[in-house]
Amino acid sequence: MKKDKVMETVKEFPQEFDLEELIERLVFVEKVEKGLEQIKEGKTIPHEQVKDMIKKW
Repeated sequence: MKKDKVMETVKEFPQEFDLEELIERLVFVEKVEKGLEQIKEGKTIPHEQVKDMIKKW
């Protein structure tokens, strides 16, 4: 995660906030960014393949 993204996220919070909420938001943002990057790289599993995998559980 880049520093500017952290700063942007902090600026969205009110003057006083719970540190745990900030950490949770940063983790969420990081995971979304990672997922979007995986999409760009073609590292995804088609929906039908996932449905077949679930049936085998």
